[in-house]
Amino acid sequence: MANDNKIRIGIIGAGNIGNVHANEFTKLGDECVVTAITDLLISRAEEKAKQYGIEHVIASNEELIARPDIDAVIIGVPNQFHAPLAIQALAAGKHVLLEKPMGINSDAARQILKASKASDRVVMVAHQMRWESVAMQIKEQIDRGELGNIYTAKAGWFRRKGIPGWGTWFTQTEQSGGGPLIDIGVHMLDLALYLMGNPKPVSVYGATYAEFGPKRKGIGTWGTPDWNGTYDVEDLATALIKMENGSTLSLEVSWAVHMDTDNSEFIHLMGSEGGASFRGAKGKLLTEKFDRPIETELLKAQNEEGERARLSRHFLSCIREGKQPITSALTGFTNNLVLDAIYESSRTGSEVKLDWNLD
Repeated sequence: MANDNKIRIGIIGAGNIGNVHANEFTKLGDECVVTAITDLLISRAEEKAKQYGIEHVIASNEELIARPDIDAVIIGVPNQFHAPLAIQALAAGKHVLLEKPMGINSDAARQILKASKASDRVVMVAHQMRWESVAMQIKEQIDRGELGNIYTAKAGWFRRKGIPGWGTWFTQTEQSGGGPLIDIGVHMLDLALYLMGNPKPVSVYGATYAEFGPKRKGIGTWGTPDWNGTYDVEDLATALIKMENGSTLSLEVSWAVHMDTDNSEFIHLMGSEGGASFRGAKGKLLTEKFDRPIETELLKAQNEEGERARLSRHFLSCIREGKQPITSALTGFTNNLVLDAIYESSRTGSEVKLDWNLD
């Protein structure tokens, strides 16, 4: 760490998500400094460097990772590059903040997990929804025992017309690993497992569908389409996940679907003593008192710093204190393991039991 005790950060990827991280970490000037950025399009990296006052624009990922004046690396590039860059950064003694999903598949995630265990560096996955205000309020009540035993949950995110970057890496399995399941479904899977108390998933039954993308329908506003590209991923996925403790999670996500939806993410937790619901920026606690159903509304705090800011602070505090982040490499691997099983179940039409071999 630099002599001024600020954590020095390098960003790999100056696209949309790299911009988000640059914006958040440059706000934390008392704790860190974003000192370098790189991108395949150097002009894009130069633009972000100018926008955020980043001192160094680096020509390559390898050169950025090798710099001795960088303590931590943020990886915000297509999913296929997550594992090689994270492993390279860990070998160079850097802490790593990875965009979700941690790996393009569970094999890649397993490699990151093994590299993480062999290192004394922090590896954190950027699942910002764990730091959503309402989600944090629900977690506080869960930790107090207000919901009792959470025996089943339902989570999902139905976008009516939201296929991102048609024809780009988003819609090509070789680069992304899949469609909405691995893109936004991983957020809902991660948050649901966290709120359920991190039960161990053991089996999955799932199905995926592609009814919009191949017809060039359902196109959203994220990313720029490449009409010369290809679309070989799903646009809707559904699954039932069973845990070692007997609890279950129903997961449903889409980029595009003909249904009445407000496009908001949602979770319903059903416990023996109470329940909780989360949709967008609102939530509810539900229970029964004096033979009557009782509901307590949860609202996002006004003028609060936001989930991305809390995520960024958590990463920095884990580095300073040498502690495991709550979105650790193990949670990232767990998510990838479940996602792979859903895709396999869809291909085979059968239930898939999860392989927890970490070797």
